[in-house]
Amino acid sequence: MLTIKCAKCKTKLYKYHKIGKGKLLKSHKTRIKKIYNLKKEDRQYKCSCGNAVGTDEGEFIKMSNQAFTYTGTKES
Repeated sequence: MLTIKCAKCKTKLYKYHKIGKGKLLKSHKTRIKKIYNLKKEDRQYKCSCGNAVGTDEGEFIKMSNQAFTYTGTKES
């Protein structure tokens, strides 16, 4: 389970169940387990500080690489 955080202000955004060893390029909405501080404006998902962390693509969120950090473990 990964905890996704804003790269700008270090605020927790959400908990995500990552499957596989690769990079976090997309967050599937069905695997988001708990939302802490993530808001949607138009098609952009943003932190409360205004940092855009991803774009809504329907079933998943396309993540912006430099906009977030994460802690936790990935499931193989």
